[in-house]
Amino acid sequence: MKILSAAEMQTCDRVTSEQFGVASTDLMRNAANAVANFVRQQFAAARHVTILCGRGNNGGDGLMTARLLMEAGLQVTTLLLADPEALRDDAAQGWKELTALNSGSPFVRVVKSAEDLPQHNDAFATDLIIDALVGTGFQPPLRGLPLAALHWLQNHLNSSPIRPKILAIDLPSGWDADSTSAAQPGPVFPADAVVTFTAPKPAHVFGQLTRSLFDPIAVAPIGSPEEAIVSNLNLRWSGSAKSIADAERPPDSNKGMYGHVLVIGGSPGKSGAPAMASLAALRTGAGLVTAAVTPSVLPLVAAIAPELMTQALATTPAGEISPDNLAPDSLKSLLQRITVLALGPGLGTSPEAVEFALGLLAQSDIPAVVDADALNALATRPGLLLKIAQGRTLVLTPHPGEMARLVNQSIAEIQANRLPIAREFAIKNQVTLVLKGWRTLIAHPDGSIAVNTTGNPGMAKGGSGDLLTGMVAAMLAQHPKDPARAVEAAVYLHGLAADITVRSPGIGGDQHTLLATDSLANLYRAFRFHPQAHSGYGWLQGLPSDVLI
Repeated sequence: MKILSAAEMQTCDRVTSEQFGVASTDLMRNAANAVANFVRQQFAAARHVTILCGRGNNGGDGLMTARLLMEAGLQVTTLLLADPEALRDDAAQGWKELTALNSGSPFVRVVKSAEDLPQHNDAFATDLIIDALVGTGFQPPLRGLPLAALHWLQNHLNSSPIRPKILAIDLPSGWDADSTSAAQPGPVFPADAVVTFTAPKPAHVFGQLTRSLFDPIAVAPIGSPEEAIVSNLNLRWSGSAKSIADAERPPDSNKGMYGHVLVIGGSPGKSGAPAMASLAALRTGAGLVTAAVTPSVLPLVAAIAPELMTQALATTPAGEISPDNLAPDSLKSLLQRITVLALGPGLGTSPEAVEFALGLLAQSDIPAVVDADALNALATRPGLLLKIAQGRTLVLTPHPGEMARLVNQSIAEIQANRLPIAREFAIKNQVTLVLKGWRTLIAHPDGSIAVNTTGNPGMAKGGSGDLLTGMVAAMLAQHPKDPARAVEAAVYLHGLAADITVRSPGIGGDQHTLLATDSLANLYRAFRFHPQAHSGYGWLQGLPSDVLI
């Protein structure tokens, strides 16, 4: 699913009408239908709804939604925060249809000034508020009557023990659709859910639009053909790649069809990292997984799962991985029949371990996932990266600290410029870069970037990165001809499994108590969820109310 700028979205709507014959009024009707259906699915208990409508197209969506919800039997109070004479085109049509159905109704009201707002305090006696004031075309900050309406709403929310849920149409009013920041600096409406249309805009994937990270943000198709959805941002949503894992395996499957992952790591005191990476690779579907680790940690790693194969590596007198493993016969034996290499979990940072890691990457050409201590090894030889990336799929999975070392910048600089830094690094070094953090970025050698919208703060614990390494390696092993989508799907599934886990009963069912390995117990639920096929919406964030949690 492509991510479009506000201007590109407006062009898409225009092209849909002018070149593909879909009337703009029909687009608005389809948008209203999508919102009304979302209300009935996700807020099924709501019987009273208040809709705040502006004078633009976003307000038109709200006016048409009001009519549909009333026809469905809900009690709907509609507040038009504009002079009806100022409405144009489709918004005017929405007002005409609503008032024709409700001539003289006390539930259809016009608010022309901030001073009039307190006269409508009874509108807060509702189960759900729908924010349809301003949308994608809006340029912050909020001002005038919409800003007054925000203060009016906030005063009520702060003084009332009962807080109705708030659903935003397109965007919470006040957000800049093109923002790539997590927070909007100016005043914005709160939201407990967001429904947008056709394609996400940057704010939908980068911004914290809702009060909770588990609140839904959904994209509804409304009739624009794929040919009209065009963008030069070179950004897409990672959840679309999950479809790569949806196909049923053929009846004649065998383990050789799904790849052999080799996890290399482990040093004194660091047995957990390669063990978790190996277990994640097994759970994610690799046909075979071997953990090559130092003898001191091998029994602990082997105990993680009886299905895991192990191989002992030569070590230095201090117990660290030795460069002796690079001897031709040793290296040939180590890499024989291996499909994907996962290098780094618990590897250690001794000079010998660094020499081994760099030598292994330089002397092999199989697809590789590089994480943790192997990334720190690469940071010592930045000129080597482009050379070892030639002719292979090479995936790097740094957190901001590791990324800072790779490019010799501060963590603050990385966090302030995540998009351009990730894109430039991936292109320059011809690697796939998974820059972890809030809205993990998957940057590809061709300059395209996928933005991941799953995951939660409970994952900020040791072991989360090791699981991701194993999952990425396993997906690459199963889908060698489509490495970009394989990596994107792995990142999406990793975060989704954690999201499901913290919302489920049990030990890991809270962000505080979640352990990295808890998520593996719910990985099957993540695999079974279809983010673009459920209820007709694309689920950027959160989960449908009827998904088993």
